[in-house]
This record gives sequence, C-alpha cells and structure tokens, in this order.
Amino acid sequence: MSIFLQTLAQANAIYVKQKFELAEIFGFETRNRYQIQTDDGHQFGYCAEPKLGFLDAIMRQFLGHWRVFNIVGTDMANQQVFRAHHPFRWFFQRLDIFGAGDRPVGSLQQRFAWFNKKFEFLDTRGRVIMSMTSPLWKIWTFPIKKSEREVSVIEKKWTGLSKELFTDADNFRVRFTDAKLTADEKLLLLVGAVFVDLLYFETKAS
Repeated sequence: MSIFLQTLAQANAIYVKQKFELAEIFGFETRNRYQIQTDDGHQFGYCAEPKLGFLDAIMRQFLGHWRVFNIVGTDMANQQVFRAHHPFRWFFQRLDIFGAGDRPVGSLQQRFAWFNKKFEFLDTRGRVIMSMTSPLWKIWTFPIKKSEREVSVIEKKWTGLSKELFTDADNFRVRFTDAKLTADEKLLLLVGAVFVDLLYFETKAS
C-alpha cells in the first residue's frame, strides 16, 4: 500500500482544500485544484484537472461540470494515486474512480430527489455501498450512511467572506466516523468531497 493510502487509511478526518485562483474574482472559471491534508494540516496529496489547452478552457466556461473531464490525484512525490473520470452528462452527474495503475475502485452517482441533495457510492459491480442524502436547509453538511448507519460526514468549511462571495475556492472536511472503513472506501469519500463541490458549490453547477 502506498504512503498516500496508508495515511488515508489511518486518518480520522481529512481536509480537501480548493486552491484560490485570482481569475475567478473576475468570473473566469479555472481548472479545479485541491490540496489533501490530514486533520492536523499535514499535506499528503493533491488532486487537479490536468492542463489540456485552450479548447478545454473554453469548454469549462460554457459547459462547467457537464463536460467530460478527469481529476488526477497525486502523492507528495507527484506519483498518480487515483483518477476520477467524469463522462458527459446533462443530468445525474457521475464520477468513476480508479486507483493507482487505473485499478477500478468504484463510482459516485447523483440521484434524483425532490427536496434533497443525494448521491450514491457504488462498488466496481455497480452495487450501492454508501449513500449521501442531505436536505436543502443543511446546505453545508453531507452525512454518509452505510446500511442506514452513519459512517462519515462531509462538511463545507467557512473560507472567509471575500472567498465565499467572489470565488469558488471551497474547503471541505471529511470525518470518518466508522473505524471499519477500508482504504478504498475512504478514497471514495475523499472524492465525494470533490463531487459535492462540483455539484453544489461551483458557479456552473447552478
């Protein structure tokens, strides 16, 4: 197991912190980039959309999270440790997650709900292993359940008035409340924080 996965497996909580981009103050959507830290602030990874050139930048402005894109996670030695692939979707967004060497880990699938924010964590066979349902009036809290038992909580953290008003730079804390969660399940939950950001907090998600 890599140092990245070891750190993730041993953590009780992690932070996924989106990097601030000056261009977003002027309404220009930049590629999503995040630092991955332990609860005590130690960075042990990074994830971002790869640079793909001018056409990708244009597609980002007009299609936002509906377009095809990848988010690549790396450790502190810049070695790829996971990849999240987003296919083109107008409705019910999805991320397919792959570990090191493109090993399939699972998927995150948005589901229909009248008054809730809802998505599911799927294993490599498409079976539901965890689910997230959060009412609209709890806009910053996303409890994760397995068999009706809470195993994790994704929480958006306050980043300061200027960033909240003028940029999409969001910070998320992922608390692991079940000691039996596997490293792969924690990886899905880590990517779940990115998924929450893309679905509910990015400008183009509205």
